[in-house]
Amino acid sequence: MNSLFLRAALLASLALAGCDRLSPSASTPPPSAEPVLALSAWKTPAGLDLEAIRFVPAKDGAQHDWRIAASERQGLLLLNGQGRELARLPGSFSALDLRWAGSQLIVAGLDGVGQRAVLVALDPASHRWQRPQSLPARDFALAGLCLYRDEARNLYLFLVGEEGQGEQWLVGTDAGLTPEPRRVRGLPLPPNAEHCQVDDAANRLFVNEENVGLWAYPAHPEAEASRQPVDLLQPFGTLRGSAGAMASLPGGLLALDPSDAALHLYQQREAGWHAVARLPLEGLGEPEGLALHETANGLDLLLSDDDSGRLYQGRLVWKAEPVRRPPVLPNVAAVRQSEPVGRHGDAADDPAIWVHPQRPSRSRVLGTNKKQGLLAYDLDGTLVQELPVGRLNNVDVRSGIRLGDATVDLAVASNRDRNSIALFAIDRASGELREAGEIATPLAEIYGICLFQPDSGELYAFANGKDGTFLQYRLDGTSGTLRGELVRRFAVDSQPEGCVADDRRQRLFLGEEDSGVWAVDARAEEQAELTRVMAVGETLKADVEGLGLYHGPRRSYLVVSSQGNDSYVVLDAEPPYAPKGAFRVGLNGALGIDGASETDGLDVSSANLGGPWSAGLLVVQDGRKRMPEQTQNFKFVSWRAVADALGLE
Repeated sequence: MNSLFLRAALLASLALAGCDRLSPSASTPPPSAEPVLALSAWKTPAGLDLEAIRFVPAKDGAQHDWRIAASERQGLLLLNGQGRELARLPGSFSALDLRWAGSQLIVAGLDGVGQRAVLVALDPASHRWQRPQSLPARDFALAGLCLYRDEARNLYLFLVGEEGQGEQWLVGTDAGLTPEPRRVRGLPLPPNAEHCQVDDAANRLFVNEENVGLWAYPAHPEAEASRQPVDLLQPFGTLRGSAGAMASLPGGLLALDPSDAALHLYQQREAGWHAVARLPLEGLGEPEGLALHETANGLDLLLSDDDSGRLYQGRLVWKAEPVRRPPVLPNVAAVRQSEPVGRHGDAADDPAIWVHPQRPSRSRVLGTNKKQGLLAYDLDGTLVQELPVGRLNNVDVRSGIRLGDATVDLAVASNRDRNSIALFAIDRASGELREAGEIATPLAEIYGICLFQPDSGELYAFANGKDGTFLQYRLDGTSGTLRGELVRRFAVDSQPEGCVADDRRQRLFLGEEDSGVWAVDARAEEQAELTRVMAVGETLKADVEGLGLYHGPRRSYLVVSSQGNDSYVVLDAEPPYAPKGAFRVGLNGALGIDGASETDGLDVSSANLGGPWSAGLLVVQDGRKRMPEQTQNFKFVSWRAVADALGLE
């Protein structure tokens, strides 16, 4: 490759990753022990022509001296430690990866004839292959693949295309393969990529870029498409020739430099990745394949030499240092989702649940589209009404509002086009919305809004701006027209958004995005003295976004969107606001509903709305719509599932 082009590619990659030069001296920590590698030729039976090979990992503590191999002439092979064939699936295969699913071993291979990814289950006890399952043919040439199991035990397959195309597919559960694989998302990968590996515990995907370096991507299907360099070619990193095959282990990575005939060892650190050692592979001309198996004394390795066609096995005396991982949170699957909103980009924002006073099953979920207006969905997520009134950000509802001689339910929304409070009357019989005026505010950039309805029958709206200002308005519709009177003003130090009022206890909860959650007396005549509920930290990750209140028969809970780690934190709604746990809204493979991530707004109701909502309904905005990839939407979650996951009363 042209050296000028290579330098330009390296500079572009560094700029995209936002990193500085990775110097060998700066990136090498003091070793606890010098790594030692011993290799010898693996004397397999004559005639074996293998493209890829993997150790069969331990299962439930039981060690197996087995390997799975892929061959263009002999298919998929189960071999013992001496290379003797135990089972064969005829075909032509190249790339290879595997994971356990129950008592079956799931093997993924690249069919060289059909240019398709193939999945097949193997029963190691009987040495029998099940019927293979092929993914649909892709519109790009496949170069590699790798498997990944997430914290909810879902099984995924990553496909690596020759020209930088990447895809993630849902292919199984902890019990086995799914009847029909589902494409979850596309993933932009580097050109000239061929190899990938996933560290399941770290939710991290590793991909090589042959003439540039090694990259780490978030593997979780709800993660953003970002990358971080592990190592780059000299002079920006420690690789001398090219980036090749990899093998991951907790806290570390092994990678081949085929052009330099060397094995590189890497240790993960908080600030990134550090080169530990470069080990020359004497006698190998062009090492291509790499597999590892952890033992008590180090790592067992398998390597293939493309130059000679020989296989090597050996022992590497080195182990990566364990890296502290965030706690694994329970996953609660959505059971319904709304139709995607009608605008691309960051559009859907905040939901509010309107409960039908006579027929709860006909309740509505209102949602803002901050590029269009107000949307209304039924409890199955079908869009039933839309009001294109402008850039509405947040929305809230209350019932039984006097409007002249009539009684209506009311929705209010923050209108960013006019820095006003938009008002909507809700017909209590049909649920139909209509515009009911607006209240101008002096806010320069209105943002969040919520309602407060104390027992006295009065109604208040809290509106906030990006500068931290909160304005409290008393709303009155006795004249037939809703009017707002400013009755109180206070502020937080930085940008707020989400807020929710506890009408029973006359308390307002508000979120300060980079700081945490606060409580303040919601009564207009009281001092606005802020009390800390929860600070951003180990559990709550900035940005702090939507807030909702669940009023149960025995306890009330505050639900907070922890956008920084795509989770939802639940606390007691009364002092001392004890945290009850956190959870994620995960994928529902059976119903074809993806999880939720980058959530802005949320709402929760304890009303019995029937069906899956008999104990209440939680609605969260989904900032990254997957499976298939579409515009943003809202996910509907059974509160009973949340309560079961966290052990709530």
